Amino acid sequence: MTDQSNLFMDLAMPGVRGLRPYQPGKPMAELEREYGVSDIIKLASNENPLGPSPKALLAAQVRLAAVNRYPDGNGYSLKEALAGRHNVDSVCITLGSGSNEVLDLVARVFLGPGLEAVCSAHAFAIYALVTQAVGARAAVAPANSPDHDMPYGHDLQAMLTLINERTRVVFVANPNNPTGTWLGESALEAFLEKVPERVVVVLDEAYFEYARDVDCPDATRWMARFPNLIVTRTFSKAYGLAGFRIGYGLSHPDVADLLNRVRAPFNTSEVAQAAAVAALQDENHINETVALNRTEIRRLCKGFARLRLSYLPSAGNFVAVSVGPRVEEVNEALLRRGIIVRPIAAYGLPGFLRVTVGLPRENDRLLDAFGDLSMDGLTDRG
Repeated sequence: MTDQSNLFMDLAMPGVRGLRPYQPGKPMAELEREYGVSDIIKLASNENPLGPSPKALLAAQVRLAAVNRYPDGNGYSLKEALAGRHNVDSVCITLGSGSNEVLDLVARVFLGPGLEAVCSAHAFAIYALVTQAVGARAAVAPANSPDHDMPYGHDLQAMLTLINERTRVVFVANPNNPTGTWLGESALEAFLEKVPERVVVVLDEAYFEYARDVDCPDATRWMARFPNLIVTRTFSKAYGLAGFRIGYGLSHPDVADLLNRVRAPFNTSEVAQAAAVAALQDENHINETVALNRTEIRRLCKGFARLRLSYLPSAGNFVAVSVGPRVEEVNEALLRRGIIVRPIAAYGLPGFLRVTVGLPRENDRLLDAFGDLSMDGLTDRG
């Protein structure tokens, strides 16, 4: 009898054979099934603890009555709203099922066997995944040293060094996930000036809305200067629409045209589009979200410092905190207490947990748990 698993593996494209599927944060329902715990708090996936704007929910509910119809495949209303927000023409916009899909479209358009994409160590795992899936190679630049002002963040000079005649795409996250580190305006602008025009630079700004208090530039302002620039944004984080799967890319019209050629028809739902338009209009909700995050991330960091736990600087809505070599024990103990965080050893950061900023009561519960675990000797306090 033929070994079917080997048969199908042989049929798969070479780039797909070696892929390891992306592992999202543990769902709350899964933790309840596995551990029998209740009153669960999820601080693992960088979601907005306030949820979406009530205006977005209302707009989505109105559109539910028409879900028997296909959505607007061009996303006219959302593109018009985004064009006004970013002062660009709507032909510069590519809508995606989250910004993740836009990253995938970039790989499908510009990468393939024999070609390369440059990204940084400790950056979003999807960059290397979409690159490998199309048969290209991910050239991973070493990150900043642990004693740098931005520990484990992007080393732009190291990334420039890896660009060669096979390079077609460079992925840069600002702020970066999972470290939370960011790149300042002058450094990032100088980097873009040095990247050859034939190389597409993707600036992933999924956490941009949270970075108001730091030198983290709005790269959409540079699109006219750098035709090879693609800026990706999402409604999954600060806008609280992760479950709707809606994001977008901004680029030169010719680049957007290419991305839209491989974009699946009706890739974003009418419900998600309507919710996103309404979310853009609710500035109060975004301001409340950012203010809560600013207050609570500082409180979390002060709490970690009191427990003598080191952490990385973050301009996002999460903190990477070092709990030492017994990180798996710590994570397991938190799960048994109904607290889901994210170990990030897969990102080359063993000993670290990434903690999403939650509501005040959720953050209190997390800090209390860390305090108890530290007293139990689970964490490395040296």
